[in-house]
Formats: sequence, structure tokens, C-alpha cells
Amino acid sequence: MPATSDDENENPMESWLDERRTQAVTDFAQTIPVLYRPEIELHPKVAEWADCTSESPTSLFLWGPLGVGKTHNAWQGVRRWVGRQFAGNYRGTPVVQAWRSTALFDALRPDDGGGTPKRLMKQLQTADLLYIDDAAAARVSPTGWTQERLYEIFDERYINRLPILTTCDVKPDAISHIFGERVTSRSAEIFRGGVVYLGGADLRRGGASS
Repeated sequence: MPATSDDENENPMESWLDERRTQAVTDFAQTIPVLYRPEIELHPKVAEWADCTSESPTSLFLWGPLGVGKTHNAWQGVRRWVGRQFAGNYRGTPVVQAWRSTALFDALRPDDGGGTPKRLMKQLQTADLLYIDDAAAARVSPTGWTQERLYEIFDERYINRLPILTTCDVKPDAISHIFGERVTSRSAEIFRGGVVYLGGADLRRGGASS
């Protein structure tokens, strides 16, 4: 009986998916800020979310004190999440929109003509995953403009069941002054089962997370 090589036994579709997965993860890794590129041991709940099993929450609200590793966990969690999108029914390379909250709202501010950048808003509403870092740092507009933009984003993703990941140093039931009541109400369902507290001392000062 003639011997067969591993290449001959390899499923062409699986090989193709492996290539797509590797390329997608590599490409995404290049978008991660340098400080957060080293791989770390993820918080178990972040890893559970990133693995996208039937038991995983769809969205994740990662909160805790300053400097405990929320952002590092988030970036590496998204990296892992990207790789997991190539299991099951392949729907193409996932699109991730990742923003610091302050930069996000700067980018959404009306242009000289008084309009909101519509293309970016559409991307935020329809991306396969939206990651907003340091949500509590957003500058709240006295006119309610910030809350209105958040509502446009969150409501569209809420009705289409699209995942959101956010990090915050404020617990989720104390964000209404930033998010507004309508977004806070929807967030209770969006992040159900996916609220994760990351505690510990400030890692920037030599502490340890828990």
C-alpha cells in the first residue's frame, strides 16, 4: 500500500482556513499599540468571551481600577477573538473597530458643514466587533451630543446582536452620566453575563492584578 504524506491527507478547506486565520491574526496584531502587543495570560472570563463558545457572552464590559491590565487584556482578548472567527461557518475576515473613547468622539464631531461623519458612524454600527477603550474618559457634552452618538452606535448594534467590548474604570451601573439613560438601559442586556471586574494594584507602579 503506497504511503501518503501529511500534505495529501490534509483537508484543503482546513488548510485554506488556517492560512486565512493566521493572516487575519497577524494583520490585527500589527494594529495593537506596541505596549499591549506582548501576549499575556488572559483573565479567565476574558478568555471565555474570546473563545466564542455557546456558553460565552456575546459582549464584554471589563472594569476595575486604573492600571490593573484592562486594556492589555482587551487587546489580547480581541486578538484571540479574531482567530476564533474562522471556526464553524466562515463569513470572511472579521472587521474590528477599535478606539479610545476620546479619539472616537473627536472623530465623530461635526465637520465644518455641521454634519456627523456618516461613513465612520456606519462602520461603528456594523463592524463585526466594536472595542471602545477607557469609556469613562469620554468628554461629556453639556448638550447631550456624546450620549446621542453613543445611542446611535449602541442601539444599532443592540438590535443586530453585534458584540461590543469596552474597558472602563467605572462600574456598569454608574455610567449613566457618560452613556446616558437609554444606552445604560440597553447596556444591561448587551453586557449580560459579560461584566468582568479586574482588580489589584496599579501594575504601572509594580502591583499585581487579580
